[in-house]
Amino acid sequence: MSISAADVKKLREMTGVGMMDCKKALTETNGDIEAAVDWLRTRGLAQAAKKADRVTAEGLVGVAVDGNRAALVEINSETDFVARNEDFQNIVRNVASLALSANGDVDALAAAEFPGTGRTVTNELAEAIGRIGENITLRRAALMEVSEGALGTYVHAAVTEGLGRIGVLVGLESTGDKAKLEELGKQIAMHIAAIKPLSLSSDELDREAVERERTVFIEQAKASGKPDNIVEKMVEGRIRKYYEEVTLLAQTFVIDGENTVEQAVKNAEADVGAPITVTGFVIFALGEGIERQDADFAAEVAAAAGTA
Repeated sequence: MSISAADVKKLREMTGVGMMDCKKALTETNGDIEAAVDWLRTRGLAQAAKKADRVTAEGLVGVAVDGNRAALVEINSETDFVARNEDFQNIVRNVASLALSANGDVDALAAAEFPGTGRTVTNELAEAIGRIGENITLRRAALMEVSEGALGTYVHAAVTEGLGRIGVLVGLESTGDKAKLEELGKQIAMHIAAIKPLSLSSDELDREAVERERTVFIEQAKASGKPDNIVEKMVEGRIRKYYEEVTLLAQTFVIDGENTVEQAVKNAEADVGAPITVTGFVIFALGEGIERQDADFAAEVAAAAGTA
């Protein structure tokens, strides 16, 4: 089948593998990009497929907190220059606050009335495009709340309070000291921003994603030539290691570099004065998964794919 330049470019961005190997992988998998990622990984050509590593979209992530409720929003622009514009910052700040009452629902948020204008958020963004001179879009929103306890928040690369390139919310349920819970929550949120776990625990991981990992590990283990019973043990060991790498509670806490996050939370209970349960987290990394066109590179890919 014919392999498009766009697919070769996308696979290269996902894996960091050379264009000709990407084209071969797509040819071998009939153009299925996810299968091509696994094909490359089983041959040791791609160690991981981290789609968020090559983020190019601009704008701001905003955080708003009201008691035991907190919201995240992402509003995108064409250039990082706009993120320093006070008009744009004010828009993101207000939309983040509105997300609290919209319960994090992006459609409800888009239809909400923007403060002091009589316009919806959608219409306010349209007005801002004319004022600022760049396309501006509301991409996503999320809400987190706890019944009793605290919410940890963190904004990385902040341009002003509550606005930056990465926003994190983490929920801690506890009857303990709220100030101490908030400080612990902030530390966990900083960990999440740095390590970017996929889920709270292994139970919440996407099962299809886990099976894909298992399939890759099986192929890699079989390539060692070892007996089946050894291959099985190798695979299970790698799955356990995978869980430790991608689930929050099993990760090594970056704040102390020794305990898992789960153990660090347990250790904090004595200081807080009550049991603590981490209920969940949300992380927005600016532009995650959005591609920016690169004409020169696209031409290079097209040539390699034989479509130019």
